[in-house]
Amino acid sequence: MRHPPRHRVRRALVAFLTAALTALVPITAAGPAQAAAAPSPSPGAAAASGAGYWHTDGRRILDAQNQPVRMAGVNWFGFETANYVAHGLWSRDYKSMIDQMKTLGYNTIRLPYSDDIFKGTQPNGITYANGLNTDLQGLNSLQVMDRIVDYAGSIGLKVVLDRHRPDSSAQSALWYTSAVPETTWISDLKSLAARYQGNTAVIGIDLHNEPHDPACWGCGDTSVDWRLAAERAGNAVLSVNPSLLIFVEGVQTVNGQSNWWGGNLAGVATAPVRLNVADRLVYSAHDYATSVAQQPWFSDPSFPANMPAIWDKNWGYIFKQNIAPVWLGEFGTTLQSTVDQKWLAALVDYLRPTNTYGADSFNWTFWSWNPDSGDTGGILKDDWQTVDTVKDGYLAAIKAPGFTGGGGGGGDTTAPSTPTSLAVTGTTSSSVSLSWKASTDDTGVVGYDVYRGTGRVGQVTGTSFTDTGLTAGTRYDYTVRARDAAGNTSPASASVAATTTGTGGGSAGCKATYKVSSDWGSGFNADITVTNTGTSVTRSWQVTWDWPGNQTVSGMWNASYSQVGRTVTASNADHNGAIAAGASTGFGFGAAPGGAGTRVLNCRAG
Repeated sequence: MRHPPRHRVRRALVAFLTAALTALVPITAAGPAQAAAAPSPSPGAAAASGAGYWHTDGRRILDAQNQPVRMAGVNWFGFETANYVAHGLWSRDYKSMIDQMKTLGYNTIRLPYSDDIFKGTQPNGITYANGLNTDLQGLNSLQVMDRIVDYAGSIGLKVVLDRHRPDSSAQSALWYTSAVPETTWISDLKSLAARYQGNTAVIGIDLHNEPHDPACWGCGDTSVDWRLAAERAGNAVLSVNPSLLIFVEGVQTVNGQSNWWGGNLAGVATAPVRLNVADRLVYSAHDYATSVAQQPWFSDPSFPANMPAIWDKNWGYIFKQNIAPVWLGEFGTTLQSTVDQKWLAALVDYLRPTNTYGADSFNWTFWSWNPDSGDTGGILKDDWQTVDTVKDGYLAAIKAPGFTGGGGGGGDTTAPSTPTSLAVTGTTSSSVSLSWKASTDDTGVVGYDVYRGTGRVGQVTGTSFTDTGLTAGTRYDYTVRARDAAGNTSPASASVAATTTGTGGGSAGCKATYKVSSDWGSGFNADITVTNTGTSVTRSWQVTWDWPGNQTVSGMWNASYSQVGRTVTASNADHNGAIAAGASTGFGFGAAPGGAGTRVLNCRAG
């Protein structure tokens, strides 16, 4: 996928379909007969641990214990741009970003990069203010990538490294350019394989992003035959680390039939990729909606019923004929048009819901986590905090359990002990003071993170903290986590509540309204609007409600929260506590299970 470096712009895509497409029908393999499709395992198979390195078995991906796994993740781009680092770190701490991915139920990160990062590039666009990203200071791009990989692995996420561009300036149709020859491409791939040798957080490498015309599949011309190039590069990677998965994308045109860049794998039927290590090959396709480019199939009178045949023809047959696993490495949309909404709904159904098929399904990473992809947007909105709950809700049915096999590369993976004896040592009308007993760790505790609700409000090296700027007469809930030098964090301490002194309030009041944006049975997303019904600006607000059953909030954005039994208390974030008279703000959350219905809300303004 092509994208702007840091600002939202509308891309002008190259018009890559040069002739009207003939009618598309499901493809029939012309090569040797393949084994019959494997029977679907029970959905419970999706709960695999993901331990160690992975391998393939027909259309399935298995972990080191031969348990099936399903990759269900996001693309987090930036290392391939002139920032030379994953985007968004100008706004947030990288660990917070990865934690949020996991909280939302994503288990895999596809991490694009360019070959520039092997030149010692220094990342730009990272903030270190207010204690953010402090352990990234002074590191080059590859060293920052190490930290992201290690932290992702430490909390059970897997990483696929994606050679997205030869340099930071633009994508390339072929895997090489005059400035970055094939020898450099392969050398850098081998360097990555060696760098992460033994670190099972990195389970594979996507060899090159979106090959397109004049790239061919199986034509035999070594200067443009992507299938042959993928064999050379894949075998080079496996010569360094034979345990890695090799992800091979398609091309644009096969036998005169065109599809999205990298999305045409029809040639696999007669010319499969041949690797020197068995059970390491995963084919990867890309697919997009009208916000990226208009295609003939979107205006077909039968749309969206015509889409499964198109996907079958270009890449789905590989899975259905049990040839190899298929990973939809990129798919995305702004979701602004009805056509795009129908496309995404049909695609999610085609990818096989986890509750029905378990890990016997297509693997995928959505484009993108970032909001700054100009023609798709992202899971996050432009503030790099708020979740686009509509997009995220569409993907709920194909998310899969996280991996508990860990990632690490042999470093410190032991978390500190949980802080104990968290207590309130003092309150004023605008502050709460806290203290707790020190944690222990095998290599030493370096600091503590203090949370008000679910939002981190402080980082300290000692065992006390004062939270300031609060509202009089308001309850706040706190927890503390310990952190060691390797970035391991302890479980949260027991929660403690504190109420600031004074009455607060003034002449401000509020009301709150509740709307379920999506409910898929096992979980749901909801949005709450808070309106100032008073005559003065609010300084803070708090919304409470009770669940009808065993619902539990799994994540909240634009507010902090606590849940005690069935009662949820949501309090304003730092940026939205002030609401002008008659104005509104909003927040949202995800919870499980579904079926909670519309709740009765109580709103209090300060």
